[in-house]
Amino acid sequence: MAYLENHQLYYKKSCPFCVKVLRFMEDNKITLDLRNTLEPGIQDDLVRIGGKKQVPCLVIDGKALYESDDIIAYLRTRLQEGA
Repeated sequence: MAYLENHQLYYKKSCPFCVKVLRFMEDNKITLDLRNTLEPGIQDDLVRIGGKKQVPCLVIDGKALYESDDIIAYLRTRLQEGA
């Protein structure tokens, strides 16, 4: 699958729900910008975008999508569309 432009995944390596999304992406060869919220300033960016620190958060064209199952469902739809 091609790189998804205008998509950023905010995550923490220690979060099991983030690992679930990252594993799905790896298994399906989905690539997009990854933002580790433990790096300086990244969590502040996430709060500015979505209003909270919750991860995983997939930002699509500036709009936040939370919950690992919802993120995977969205990515699965993109796979089916051949994005």
